[in-house]
Amino acid sequence: MTKESICISSPLTPFTIYNYSTSLEINVSDLWWNIDETSQEIIFELHVKTTGWIGLGISRAGGMAGADIALGWVDQTGTAYIQDRYAYNHSRPIIDDGEANWIVLQGREINGWTAIQFKRKFDTCDPMDVPIMSGTNNLIFAYGLVDPDLSQPNNDITYHGSRRGSRVLPLRSYSNPPSASEFATLDSIEFRLNNFAVPSEDTIYYCEVFKTPTNFITKRHAIAYEIFIDPANLDIVHHLLMFECDPTVNFNGTILPQGLCDQMDNEVEKCMVNTALGWAVGGDFIVEYPEQAGYPLGANFSVGYYMIQMHYNNPQRLSNRVDASGIRFFLGNTLRQYDLGYLTLGTTANAISLAIPPNIEQFNVDSYCPMEATENIPESGITVFGAFPHAHLQGRSIWTKLIRNGMPTDYLFNAQSFDFNYQFGNTLPKPIQLYPGDAFYTRCVYNTMNKNIITLGGESTKQEMCLHFFSYYPRMPDLSVCLNLMTPQSWNALINDSSIPFSQSNLIRWLLQRQWTTALATKWQEFYNNALRIVVYGQITHIESMLATLPPRLQDVEPDKCTKQVNPEPGNAASKTNHTIRQTVFILAITIFRALKISFENLQ
Repeated sequence: MTKESICISSPLTPFTIYNYSTSLEINVSDLWWNIDETSQEIIFELHVKTTGWIGLGISRAGGMAGADIALGWVDQTGTAYIQDRYAYNHSRPIIDDGEANWIVLQGREINGWTAIQFKRKFDTCDPMDVPIMSGTNNLIFAYGLVDPDLSQPNNDITYHGSRRGSRVLPLRSYSNPPSASEFATLDSIEFRLNNFAVPSEDTIYYCEVFKTPTNFITKRHAIAYEIFIDPANLDIVHHLLMFECDPTVNFNGTILPQGLCDQMDNEVEKCMVNTALGWAVGGDFIVEYPEQAGYPLGANFSVGYYMIQMHYNNPQRLSNRVDASGIRFFLGNTLRQYDLGYLTLGTTANAISLAIPPNIEQFNVDSYCPMEATENIPESGITVFGAFPHAHLQGRSIWTKLIRNGMPTDYLFNAQSFDFNYQFGNTLPKPIQLYPGDAFYTRCVYNTMNKNIITLGGESTKQEMCLHFFSYYPRMPDLSVCLNLMTPQSWNALINDSSIPFSQSNLIRWLLQRQWTTALATKWQEFYNNALRIVVYGQITHIESMLATLPPRLQDVEPDKCTKQVNPEPGNAASKTNHTIRQTVFILAITIFRALKISFENLQ
């Protein structure tokens, strides 16, 4: 049995054993669930401190409008009910007049608490249901003080008032976060910023180097870590990354390098050899590694220095902020079987890789890691157990497909729904084995309906990234990245103007001058589908590159989509609800791009 969330407050014992649980509201509402990927089904159990109706909804946008709602209660005879309801807007949700896809299993009402177990298919293809997708899901919940009145039209329910809330969860790839108290008796290593005074600028990258503590003379395995973000700075911290420095580096003196990252290029290059961990806005603050592997630390481990990189997103240019964010590693008492490692797929993060047209509902950026890049994976294979997709504000979904012997086999991870504000580390439902010669096809999907200018790849939150980060074991010494960027020759062919010398600044200037039309956007997608790419792969200390095109279009990489439309709200034919929402790792591509010294000029 997977351990239960530490915040559960319901006094009632769940009907069965669940893999996942969380508190929706402390001392008010708790949720348990199990996932069955084979039958494509989810079982929920909702406990709420009330003797009235209780409701759980799946929402496309995070609010009530367009939400698919399971509304249940237990009557005086002890019979449990679930109704399949749909909210056209911020008003009483109506009963679904089609097939009821929320199925009640059992329920009870004891000591002022109501508990109901119910289930549903991930995707019912019912126009009044919302699919439960891999990646993030928007949950809403509410409750009333009395049961519905079955004698009234639509089985009238009382208004919930303030008795409501919402959560964003990766329902199909969730991992119950542990409590720090579970590791209280273990040795630990802590790295924290030296009270950095955050400048009042829009985008800030701060880097600080740390030396491995010398009090642990042998290699130890971290079995978990805890992220510290100052609560007063949660509104401006976008991500925290920790990198390993080159094992050969030695920083003299007692004062180690620290400062704005772009003002310490030499130190940054030496300290981005590999990723140690990453956290981004919305992520869990405590993470436990799988029992087979741990992150290696200690004085006789090859890495002697680490660097923390902080990204502050401060669009309001707030001042007088001081930050002491950091990380604590909890060290196991014995070594585990494997060292864990990280592999990052996607694109580098600048204009040569990412240039996304405005006012587009769906723009795809694909990248390819060919079999040549994976030849040094051990013959016995590696085990991938976690995934972290990363994009910025325009990102809507990210997936990576495994290609074996030239054929697509399965997703490494498919974040059908990506939300910039909630970037979770995802535990794979079933670990996946990778072998030499495997290839990977990654897609990032963007929506720019809210923009009138092109979006370029880059560091700022207003710019974009396309990264898919995977955690695995055993750690490989020679493969941590496999990234794509377009060749200058491909861009020259598109620009088709020999009077413009090719350079990064000229490319950006040309991109910003485009007058966007539907025809140009279509041509742009064709360019991204067919352009020749440079693949860079390996470790920072030994990078290789090759040219590649995308493989033939993979016909089965995208799931079938339901095409039914929602009927207009009864009694208001004009009020059609739009149910198609203009629908670690993170900065790694940028830092790799810097560390490799790749520029437009020397790629000509």
